[in-house]
Amino acid sequence: MLSIIIPLILALISVLLIMPPFIRRMRAQGFLGKDMNKYSRPKVAELGGVVVFLGFSFGIFSAIFLSTYLHAFTIELSVLLAGFSTIAMICFIGFIDDIIGWKKGIRQWQHALFPIIAALPLMAIAAGETAMVIPFIGQIQLGIIYSLIIIPIGVTGASNAFNMLAGFNGLEAGQGIILTTTLTIIALLSGQITAALFGIAMIGALIAFLRFNWFPARIFGGDSLTLMVGANLAVMSIIGNMESVGLLIVALFIIEFLIKAKHKFQSECFGRPNKKNQLSASSKGGSLTQLVLRLGKGRFTEQKTTAIILGLQALLCCTIIIVYLLKFI
Repeated sequence: MLSIIIPLILALISVLLIMPPFIRRMRAQGFLGKDMNKYSRPKVAELGGVVVFLGFSFGIFSAIFLSTYLHAFTIELSVLLAGFSTIAMICFIGFIDDIIGWKKGIRQWQHALFPIIAALPLMAIAAGETAMVIPFIGQIQLGIIYSLIIIPIGVTGASNAFNMLAGFNGLEAGQGIILTTTLTIIALLSGQITAALFGIAMIGALIAFLRFNWFPARIFGGDSLTLMVGANLAVMSIIGNMESVGLLIVALFIIEFLIKAKHKFQSECFGRPNKKNQLSASSKGGSLTQLVLRLGKGRFTEQKTTAIILGLQALLCCTIIIVYLLKFI
């Protein structure tokens, strides 16, 4: 267990060390975005997901070293490298989207198509078990359908879903930590070490990033962060045979997808700040964040809104862990 924690520590330390000079460089180069939930609309450094990926990579590489040379634990190297390749490709897609600019980047249909291409490494090695356990239905044998259809759908669905509920300081990183921790706990309980290592490395990188992204944020993660975290959840679910759990933990994102679909994907998560930086909901609605702000009747701050959503996510994930321990899933 001590060996497994090493990737988390290395990922965390590397992000803590790299992020401050990276923020200064982004500001100097003009890679800045407006903080839409603050009345003064301050400019904040962007592309933080790049550093998170670097920290995550250091964590994964350290796991390979520990397994190959020190035999600290056993991993499926081909599976780990295929999963890492998928996550790296999706992070690159998000990076390109961030570089092009908000509302000018990759189109919606491209967001759906490109992650399917990124799923090819997992498809090539036929990652995961072709027998899936569907809650309340039982085990279903999918055969080649799993590799050719379920894997690409899972990767593109998870990466894009995680990208929908965002825009508040600390929200994306906080949700990423909660969701990834849930899958990591279940992976460890079921002996899926390779899947758990993806989670451990990501948790370390995200905890460090949250230090710079919590209110008031000094840097934004961007699509390179959100797409990458979503893809990591998909990879963990696939190689750890946790598809049912993976689907359940993203329930809030499914709700967000349905709300945005009702508004033809033209709505946004941002609130309308006043001079006290209290947020009012948009009259158009169109997001789970708007529902929370409506309950606050213009009195909720950005921190409180974020805390409520993270609390809902944590409650959902704790419930899922309990249900798993009771062997209902």
